[in-house]
Amino acid sequence: MDLPRSDVMRPNCIYFCVAAGYANEVGEAFRALVPVSFVWGSYAVSTAYVTADAVDKGKKAAVVHGDNPGRTTRVAVAVVDTFVWQALASVIIPGFTINRVCAASLYLLGRTTKWPLPVRKWTTTAIGLSTIPFIITPIDRSVDFLLDSSLRKVYKETKKEE
Repeated sequence: MDLPRSDVMRPNCIYFCVAAGYANEVGEAFRALVPVSFVWGSYAVSTAYVTADAVDKGKKAAVVHGDNPGRTTRVAVAVVDTFVWQALASVIIPGFTINRVCAASLYLLGRTTKWPLPVRKWTTTAIGLSTIPFIITPIDRSVDFLLDSSLRKVYKETKKEE
């Protein structure tokens, strides 16, 4: 079965987008080994991903709501909610978490082992990378709870007024 080109490319785009979403975590894990500009570049990639996702959700909301009253508000809510959620759950909190895990592991390895610095740095990077899968779900759930308890209450009030 031959798929149209757009269908063939879709999985590649999805893989790229998923990788872009984790770029800053990977950058933080490699911080001990690479120039800081690499780490900042990884944040630029993740921020571009967050922005693109927010714009995409806004476009989808615009299509769903067509010419209905309150369309602009619903599109704005979709964009803001997605951007804030992604910024917290994909960039800020995971980046900070991996940064602190790596800093702590490098410090502890320096205090408790006699390994050479390059070995400690590579071990720190491995620890940082292996931490990523374990922090995703708790961070996502925490950000959901945070937004449900704060920003999303404002959205609900906006919907009631329409």
